[in-house]
Amino acid sequence: MSPLRRPAVRIRRVRRDRFELRLPEQERDLLRQLCGDLRTLVAAEDPSTKRLFPPGYGDDRAASEAYASLVHDDLASGHLAAIETMESTMGETRLDADQAAGWLTALNEIRLVIGTQLDVTEELYATGVRADDPRASKLAVYEYLGWLQEQLVEALAAGLPAAGTERA
Repeated sequence: MSPLRRPAVRIRRVRRDRFELRLPEQERDLLRQLCGDLRTLVAAEDPSTKRLFPPGYGDDRAASEAYASLVHDDLASGHLAAIETMESTMGETRLDADQAAGWLTALNEIRLVIGTQLDVTEELYATGVRADDPRASKLAVYEYLGWLQEQLVEALAAGLPAAGTERA
């Protein structure tokens, strides 16, 4: 069986503020590696992290640079905190709501960086990837991260009130 084959749910809500994490060790190892890679890329201000630090003012380069000088360190700290949350709870089988939110942020950031590195576009989804494409294995990781992220979003959403049942 492929290490990235997805036969079972990996993350699910088990109580109001608790989530079960059922990741095989091989997947945990992959996620540890990806967290370390992201930490290195953020610290190096690698170009592949550009989507983690979006410009504040679209086409106005000077205003965007001024904005970046104000928020870059706070954004980087937030990214590193999400990575730390994920790394520090990687061996756990249960997460609380704050830890689950940290995981969601880290998964999203890792996926954004990999998507940037691979230049993922909607066209790629439409045409698919050939098995001999040199990006195939990294695209499989990208897809796996999206699948895991989807499960976490569904688990978090399962605790929200149903539409029309909110109290005023």
